Amino acid sequence: MAADRTPSVRRDAAGRLTGELDRHGAPVSELRWSPDHRLETAAVKIPDASWVTVEPGAAAPGPWGASDALHYDGRPLTRFGALDWARIDRIPPLAEPARLPPGAGTAVLNLMARLAADQGTATLRYEGPYPTEQLFLALLESFRWEGSAIGDPLAAFVSGGLAWTPAPHARSFEPGDVYVQRRERIEKLVVGGRAFYRPDWQGVRRHTLRVVRDAGDTTRASLQALGVVLEDLLVLGGDGTVLERPQAACDHPEVRTLPAALTRGLVAVVVAGSAPALGSFIRESAASAGLEWGPVDADFIEIGRGRLRLSPRLLLALRTVLDAASRGERVGLGLAALREAADLVGDELRRQAQARLVAADAETQAAALERPAGAETGDAAAIGAAVEALLDAADQLA
Repeated sequence: MAADRTPSVRRDAAGRLTGELDRHGAPVSELRWSPDHRLETAAVKIPDASWVTVEPGAAAPGPWGASDALHYDGRPLTRFGALDWARIDRIPPLAEPARLPPGAGTAVLNLMARLAADQGTATLRYEGPYPTEQLFLALLESFRWEGSAIGDPLAAFVSGGLAWTPAPHARSFEPGDVYVQRRERIEKLVVGGRAFYRPDWQGVRRHTLRVVRDAGDTTRASLQALGVVLEDLLVLGGDGTVLERPQAACDHPEVRTLPAALTRGLVAVVVAGSAPALGSFIRESAASAGLEWGPVDADFIEIGRGRLRLSPRLLLALRTVLDAASRGERVGLGLAALREAADLVGDELRRQAQARLVAADAETQAAALERPAGAETGDAAAIGAAVEALLDAADQLA
């Protein structure tokens, strides 16, 4: 990819990148270089309009060796493998991704991609011990994976066999707390702190119920479940201008605890899709999470005050597709709805589980980390009972 020489990029006399501007001329990154061409500091703006700062070489060494520091709001945040920022040659490991504010990891990765493209670097590889699905999805936002013959790029990434081409995105910050991220098209939106994504990224399907979609000559941030668009929350023009912000529909005010069968099945799906070390901790987190149905403002899930609340919008989408389904299709639709519900609660349960694992004693941590891949395959009986519970709940809406 050719280096970006547009007016939105600022450079010093030596041609080094010193900052980027969004389409309104506001800074979205700022870099300071030493006379000997070393990066002294770099700051990047994240979707909530705050900034994270990179300080090369300023963190304690990690398992990989020398480390660069990440700071947020003037405080140390975490560390990652040190880079030669003047000649970026790899994608480094990050110590504690759960500590990052939303969008911070992607913003730093995009800065790496921008500089690598500027430097004419053709491909990079991730060099670290944590090739997770979450990192894979984050890399898709600023890089493109290489290899047309690769059938499963995620599996190739996890096994260390995937190369990445720098493909940085452009960002803009629009009025009304709206963040727009684009390459050839708008790919991601953050509206009021909630992220919306294109479901398709370089042939990879991203499972999301907050979607970015095109409608005519507009781009929309929409709530969508089981393929049913339930409502649009933002309408943009082709350049990212906010055209409309529709009022979100109100959920029914009733609050109900999720049936025990549904909770057990949700947890089984989340555990089966998570790192083996987290399985028992996810179950502990779910037991204290306060899972319930209830009203949620402009979203499918609300996290806070000791609870995980799911919006009945998901049941409405299930009810909609069941209306046109045969008896033989009902179970498949119920299973799809259960997976979407698990996607909604999974990140928070994993976050809580990671915190429990970190707080555990050394013996417990060692035992968890020694659990083999494939140790958690899901509980078929629990999942089947949860599907029936979801179908019953949707039928009650009829």
